[in-house]
Amino acid sequence: MILVTGGAGFIGANFVLDWLATHNEPVVNVDKLTYAGNLQNLRTLQGDARHQFVQGDIGDSALIERLLKEHQPRAIVNFAAESHVDRSIHGPEDFIETNVVGTFRLLEAARHYWAGLADADRQAFRFLHVSTDEVYGSLKPTDPAFTEEHNYEPNSPYSASKAASDHLVRAWHHTYGLPVLTTNCSNNYGPYHFPEKLIPLMIVNALAGKPLPVYGDGMQIRDWLYVRDHCSAIRRVLEGGKLGETYNVGGWNEKPNIEIVNLVCGLLDELRPRADGKSYREQITYVTDRPGHDRRYAIDARKLERELGWKPAETFETGIRKTVEWYLDNADWVAGVQTGSYRDWISQQYSQENKASA
Repeated sequence: MILVTGGAGFIGANFVLDWLATHNEPVVNVDKLTYAGNLQNLRTLQGDARHQFVQGDIGDSALIERLLKEHQPRAIVNFAAESHVDRSIHGPEDFIETNVVGTFRLLEAARHYWAGLADADRQAFRFLHVSTDEVYGSLKPTDPAFTEEHNYEPNSPYSASKAASDHLVRAWHHTYGLPVLTTNCSNNYGPYHFPEKLIPLMIVNALAGKPLPVYGDGMQIRDWLYVRDHCSAIRRVLEGGKLGETYNVGGWNEKPNIEIVNLVCGLLDELRPRADGKSYREQITYVTDRPGHDRRYAIDARKLERELGWKPAETFETGIRKTVEWYLDNADWVAGVQTGSYRDWISQQYSQENKASA
């Protein structure tokens, strides 16, 4: 059995679904169900005895300790995090509380659990921490892609909080011997992506006839990774990664944001044309750039390929088509997540202009 934290969010839910599609090993799934956590992401697992969901916070030490004692997992995979840059700018405290303090408490619970295991179980146990390329800062156009040796230079409250959590994980390995693994991924996209992020926001706004907000000149470059490729990489690192090591996970798909928006518009023009026959590109609207917006991210994933034999299965062209098709086929899911606290937060923060992050 494995324990997954943050398993009702975008990447976490995809991982749980992917895991149970490829393994018969049960999952205990802990998620706080903040606005971006959504049990509808896991609706296909209803009645599946291999999946147990627990609503809870990784900062709740008593809960985590109880679950570890009760279920005796062989691994913890930590997706739990506050993850949206814009929200971290408006309200950084939640990011410090979850990403730093929460990770600390989860590490402590894991350390005490691991220390009490029998020798063979102690040897087999793993703590895999899922992080981001944003901890590395920003690249210039001619800079080589981020490797695992790149200095940490976070530029937003979000990336600073994730950098802090990465350092805690590393320290718990070097100080206490906790058998940890860390992955740093590039921008994910795919099914169940919450519509505050660039690609799903473009799809949702386009279909609703709303402006497609693009920050600044739209030339911010990101390296895009299809979420199910990310899931396969995490499985591979969990299986064969060297203890204490970091593995960068990227899709080898560097593209400017404006190119992404144009690609999405082109697919929607093909798959769901506007009633007036015009292109969705006419809805593109340039808005004031985000404070401290990193200009370029790019991941060098050669270590993961070289040491563990992993490569992404999807090209950007195949992955983005699957993504757009999924949103077109799952309008009920989109409508369901655009309610409640998410809608309230959007109306408070973006009352003057719609914005998207990448």
